[in-house]
Amino acid sequence: MILTLKRGISKKEIKRIENKIRSFGFRPHISRGAKDITVGVIGENAILLKEFFESDPAVASIAQISKPYKLSSRQIHPKDTRLTVGNSKIGGGHFAIIAGPCSVESRKQIISIAKEVKKCGAKFLRGGAFKPRTSPYSFQGLGEEGLKYLAQAKKITGLPVVTEVMQISQIEVVSKYADVLQIGARNMQNFNLLKEIGKAKKPVLLKRGMSATITELLMAAEYIMSSGNSKIILCERGIRTFSDQTRFTLDISAIPVLKKETHLPVIVDPSHATGKRDLVPPMALAALAAGADGIMVEVHIKPDTALSDSAQTINIPTFKKLVKDISCIAKVLEKKV
Repeated sequence: MILTLKRGISKKEIKRIENKIRSFGFRPHISRGAKDITVGVIGENAILLKEFFESDPAVASIAQISKPYKLSSRQIHPKDTRLTVGNSKIGGGHFAIIAGPCSVESRKQIISIAKEVKKCGAKFLRGGAFKPRTSPYSFQGLGEEGLKYLAQAKKITGLPVVTEVMQISQIEVVSKYADVLQIGARNMQNFNLLKEIGKAKKPVLLKRGMSATITELLMAAEYIMSSGNSKIILCERGIRTFSDQTRFTLDISAIPVLKKETHLPVIVDPSHATGKRDLVPPMALAALAAGADGIMVEVHIKPDTALSDSAQTINIPTFKKLVKDISCIAKVLEKKV
């Protein structure tokens, strides 16, 4: 249920409404727009409280939230959410470029790549310290040692760090070093992990599962938000279809659908979606044109020697040209890069 409050209402009255909602066992969610202040009443069967607010002198109107995802819906939060991480912004007219290797391989490797992608125009550094791999014999990451190297790369370049959390036991240690906690596609519906990551209060990059619907992605975000963390970035990274020409099929249409449904920033990972480095630049540009708020791409100084995802990793010259092309299109779309 959404309460639209009367204009010019005092802070004292807003607090009274919040306390009134809590007194019934529900949770209030305040959203301040350009003209109106709305209060979402979060909880099962919240509409049953309608009669208790219809005659409240502070309430102008009441509407029911029709979406199963309450907190991430534009019904309760019409304006785009913009996240600020360090000096970097994403969403609300800002297009974020997240770049780096699939895996942190060494201190020298991650620092050298961080310097190069920063020089090209990246705003965030990505790199895996804990790696979920299809094969148990593939490189699994350096663990906390890799996190320390990422932190050192951040100290040198100033780039906020994005890295994956695979299980609840890793949240504390990853939070110590990273700025954005990534939930990978395989963990999108690991609900216990989502609940705990919501308590961490760090921004979360939530990837869409390879067989997940858009509603399921938003409901996964709802788990994080219902635990108290609204700083979420949604990531489209390709879904499984009958096509065998690419690693997955990048669902470009998911971008405008998500932008219509949710206020949360939406980015695209063309590296995992295609699995082919020559397809990464055109899919990244397509994502921008479709309305995405950013991209996350895998970049390596020597892609052919990368310990993981070599085939989908682009080199520095390719990344530099991609950023230049993004800047040109972003200018037309009136987005800041």
